[in-house]
Amino acid sequence: MIAKISEILRNGALFDMKNWGNEPLNLESLPSILNQLFLALSERKTNYVLVGGIALLSYIEGRNTQDIDFILSKSDLESMPEILIVEENQNFARGFFGDLQIDLLLTDNNPLFDLVKRQYVTEQVFGNRTIRCATVEGLLLLKLYALPSLYRQGQFDRVSLYENDILQLLLKYPVNLAQLCEILSSFLLPSDLQEIQGIASDIQARIRRFQTTQTRLNDET
Repeated sequence: MIAKISEILRNGALFDMKNWGNEPLNLESLPSILNQLFLALSERKTNYVLVGGIALLSYIEGRNTQDIDFILSKSDLESMPEILIVEENQNFARGFFGDLQIDLLLTDNNPLFDLVKRQYVTEQVFGNRTIRCATVEGLLLLKLYALPSLYRQGQFDRVSLYENDILQLLLKYPVNLAQLCEILSSFLLPSDLQEIQGIASDIQARIRRFQTTQTRLNDET
């Protein structure tokens, strides 16, 4: 897993044109930095969950990312003083572990993040290390939950990315979206929930179109 994560981060940095001529990571040191990070998390019994692009790539292919994302509590974050925090608000923080950017979803004031950390977690074993990772359902809950805020902020690049992530997960895994929307109803304004249900319907329509087209073209050959 460490080698895989370092390769993903390395590729994400190399193929982002904004970094050309100004490489943000010491790419050669990535495996060592990641080993140190996960060793520290393990030794301190940190109750973390891996989310974001790296977790997503445990389930689907074709996603680049340049950082690593965790859900954890403020108390667990305080047990990791090596993470230098540069931004923080009620729900999120951003920091650096050496050269590695880490984005954090904080559970203390966000019951959905806490729910995902408690109930939507699996363990993935790679090499000699076990890493706590969000399940497909957990990742979908986080992606859907984020969309209304991203639309309000006009972050349409991230909207497009998140909606495609949802599409890719649903193409590969049988998930009851209506059930996830019911869970989200406890954490969102009714208007936001209505928007998410509309987005989910659009994505499901795209999936049906893909499947219909695939069937028709296969029948024609």
